[in-house]
Amino acid sequence: MNVTMLLDMAIDGFGDRVMIGRREGGITAARLGAMSEAGAAAIRESGADSVVYLAVNGPAFPVAMFAAARAGVPLVPVNYRLGAEQLRLLLANHPRALGIADEARVAALRDAGLAALTPAQWLARTAEPVAVGIDVSPNSDESAAPAVVIYTSGTTSAPKGVLLRHENLTSYVFGSVEFASAEPTDAALISVPPYHIAAVANAITSLFAGRRTLVLEQFTPAQWLQLAREEEITNALVVPTMLSRIVEADEDKALPSLRSLAYGGAPMPTALIERALRMWPEVGFVNAYGLTETSSTVAVLGPEDHRAALASDDPAVRARLGSVGQVVPGIDLEIRDANGAVVGPGVAGSICVRGEQVSAEYAGIGRAVDDRGFFDTRDKGYLDEAGYLYIGGRMDDTIIRGAENIAPAEIEEVILRHPAVLDTAVVGVPDEVWGQRIEAAVVVRAGMELSSDDLRAYVRAVLRGSKTPERVFYWDDLPRTETGKLVRRHVLERILADDVVV
Repeated sequence: MNVTMLLDMAIDGFGDRVMIGRREGGITAARLGAMSEAGAAAIRESGADSVVYLAVNGPAFPVAMFAAARAGVPLVPVNYRLGAEQLRLLLANHPRALGIADEARVAALRDAGLAALTPAQWLARTAEPVAVGIDVSPNSDESAAPAVVIYTSGTTSAPKGVLLRHENLTSYVFGSVEFASAEPTDAALISVPPYHIAAVANAITSLFAGRRTLVLEQFTPAQWLQLAREEEITNALVVPTMLSRIVEADEDKALPSLRSLAYGGAPMPTALIERALRMWPEVGFVNAYGLTETSSTVAVLGPEDHRAALASDDPAVRARLGSVGQVVPGIDLEIRDANGAVVGPGVAGSICVRGEQVSAEYAGIGRAVDDRGFFDTRDKGYLDEAGYLYIGGRMDDTIIRGAENIAPAEIEEVILRHPAVLDTAVVGVPDEVWGQRIEAAVVVRAGMELSSDDLRAYVRAVLRGSKTPERVFYWDDLPRTETGKLVRRHVLERILADDVVV
């Protein structure tokens, strides 16, 4: 089942509805279908076996995705912030690709031997009608073919190309969205780059639901708030760092049309989501947990869960604001210990998932699943008695101090509750006595001061002394990806090289 079927259904159901861009001058479902056909013809004419997309998000992206699907080749959205050498190595994996790149990056694609167009040139090319006699129908047997290849961020290792097949993506859509469920006036504001799974997932789910999508190419809180009001946005997706900047912004934060605000991609500080819930009490907040390898969301904390947790005096219910919710239909989830045995509620271990939407497949490597079809996410966490999932960070991030395993996320959550702290990262630094010692990097809010002694005392009052950072480094910012994911190894590298401690 090719993802173009989702587009064909949208054309049949609401072909004249604007699906991409602003209300005035946007692209309708029918127009997107025609552009995808023209794009497929161009791809087939070029002889390309993939389409590399090296540009910011925008209308050219969904056109490229559906054109590639119709042509029977995968779309490869690439991080436009990669260095020259990283980009060269990645492009070497796609020597026969057709490239779409911003003006500043077209030369890099052409230097790699690829034919390349700018987004404007691509949109102009796909605006031309398909010549008579050219077949642009997708092959009927392509459900198991790769639809998209997304390279992992490489926050803990070298980036790997994740293969998402048509059957993975369509399974995710059918399991999470009701066809034509959106109102004709609904509009979604997406603020994630095209090389993130959320961009792919939202493009296809919004189309299937009948919801218009807009993209904010370069995020600033002021622009986000202004666009949300101008275009009467009803649904939005942000990462935690974006939500923090919006909440902190000295701007008019009225959002009269907003009904749903989804977040994910990185841990959400409990203090931040509590503040946002109180700021916009009429908005339904959704925490979505998923990975590239799972075609996006596998667990959701919905609006009523958020409201119930905020209003509850029961510590177990209140704690759910720190969870990612419950597993979605179609996904099996197990928590396993170091020996691979499934553990019960309240016991932490590796999060393992199984389902039709789970790809767990890497280019040149194959599927990383066990004999029962489960994929080890390499995230650690636990389920509570009610089935709510709590994430404890990556298994690779665990600090081993003496014989004790310590999750950095637990300490970071406490530090972030200090009113003077804007951001933080906790890492384990090599130590001759303990094996590793705990150290923290902290970003202090503008106009506020915080000493290391005061911060350590604050942490010690909540956690025991063995979980209190021995040293605190004060930085202007932390190394994060564009989607807000902390690059913890860069924190450790900088701490090891940094001699300035306050």
